[in-house]
Amino acid sequence: MAPRLVTVCDERVELVGEVAPGESWAAAAARIAAPLGAAPVAEDLSGDTLAFVVDPDQRIDLRAMARGDLPLLGRWLAAAHVRRWWHTGGEPTPDRVAATYGPRIDGITPTRMWVVEVNGRSIGFVQDYRIRDHPAFALLTPDPDAIGLDYAIGEPEWAGRGLGARILWTWMVGAARRFLDAEEFFAAPDHRNAASLRILDKVGFTRGTWFDEPTRAGSVATVVGCRLDVRRVLGGAHRAEPGPAPGGP
Repeated sequence: MAPRLVTVCDERVELVGEVAPGESWAAAAARIAAPLGAAPVAEDLSGDTLAFVVDPDQRIDLRAMARGDLPLLGRWLAAAHVRRWWHTGGEPTPDRVAATYGPRIDGITPTRMWVVEVNGRSIGFVQDYRIRDHPAFALLTPDPDAIGLDYAIGEPEWAGRGLGARILWTWMVGAARRFLDAEEFFAAPDHRNAASLRILDKVGFTRGTWFDEPTRAGSVATVVGCRLDVRRVLGGAHRAEPGPAPGGP
């Protein structure tokens, strides 16, 4: 098999190289990007060429969600573009949002919540969890030991601006260091959510089995299981290869 070609671009230059035998995609990008002096993030890993970008003017951070973020989370969950795909089981009232997400913020449940910040502005969120800690969902998925994630850009004016892949890459780098034994990440967007599926494609996930997932509202959503090979994309168990996480958790 021919080596995978890698490009790393900033506003001035495009650097080109190849993934060395046994090297992760992230490690190859970091090696190629070394002359630029900044950590590369995925731009599009779905094609024959693995495209990364360096953008020093755009900083993406994921910080742990706090109770003080619940009103903001409620506003995001109420936004039409989020509610279309995010099944909350009813109106995201302050009481319902606090009852559902407060225990996650407090560390009572296995799910963890993260606020996405772009240049210091909070624009969305990510939640992650070990799939086996949610037994009903684990029965539907191929690898109970995988790390599951869900995500949304809550601010309407920030949706559709090409940030999705960069946000997920930031989460991936941080999650790989928090879950050192994880071999796989897993997401399951609605099969009609073309934008979310495309974002996952762009950061190295592969689409797999469709399955029906019960929602809190009592309905069923047909979703697409998308899997990421952590070792191939991000590196081995020591997770040292991708370089400093750009504000990752």
